[in-house]
Amino acid sequence: MKVLNDDVYCDIIKIGGIVRNKERFVKRRQRLVGPDGATLKALELLTECYILVQGNTVSVMGSHKGIKQARQVIIDCMKNVHPVYNIKQLMIKRELAKDPKLANEDWSRFLPQFAKKNVQTKKQKKGDKAGKKREKKLYTPFPPAQTPSKVDLQLESGEYFLSERERNSRRMAEKAERAAAKKRSNKEARESEFIAPQPKQSSKGKSDNGIEANNIDIEKFKSKLKRTSEKRVSFQNNVTNFVELDEAPGKRRKK
Repeated sequence: MKVLNDDVYCDIIKIGGIVRNKERFVKRRQRLVGPDGATLKALELLTECYILVQGNTVSVMGSHKGIKQARQVIIDCMKNVHPVYNIKQLMIKRELAKDPKLANEDWSRFLPQFAKKNVQTKKQKKGDKAGKKREKKLYTPFPPAQTPSKVDLQLESGEYFLSERERNSRRMAEKAERAAAKKRSNKEARESEFIAPQPKQSSKGKSDNGIEANNIDIEKFKSKLKRTSEKRVSFQNNVTNFVELDEAPGKRRKK
């Protein structure tokens, strides 16, 4: 109803085709709105227009002069010029317009000049992400082999000539077979926890308990034990004889 008045104009600004990248377009549109709509509210107060951002368009309703200023700010924002710079210029122009002495003078000396800071960055190629170098492929004039379609795969396996019922039964059988194989592997993994570990073999052919892994000659082992026992008995006898000879009668020491 307000648009029907004589001093109110309306303009619909298309911003969808200015930026090709979707993510970049959404970021710049959100930059125009600002945090909690603060930037858009400041623009409305300075241009004395009602502004609505929706989808790929921005609708502006107000005076002819305000619509022209709002259009310039919106298009600059989509071209990567922050709206704060244009809002600052509009604030300075609004203060200068109040002074009648500066009505016919150039205001460019009062307006701030913002230098562009275009930092050149090295463009990454598609294969250079995460430090990976793209391998150079060998050029061949022949196109790559065409991937087989679903019908080709069915013809190769013979499924194409089966009825729908037979296909479903085959699919169910394959599904059951996969489920059974998975069940067996899970059961084996659970049972592997209860299997006793094998004794480790040392480099000398002995197991962990010190017994040789090869067959033992029992007779040889018995003779060896007998010899060691005889040596022990003879040594004890020698010691007792030596002690008895040393303690002869008449030479015992007094306690």
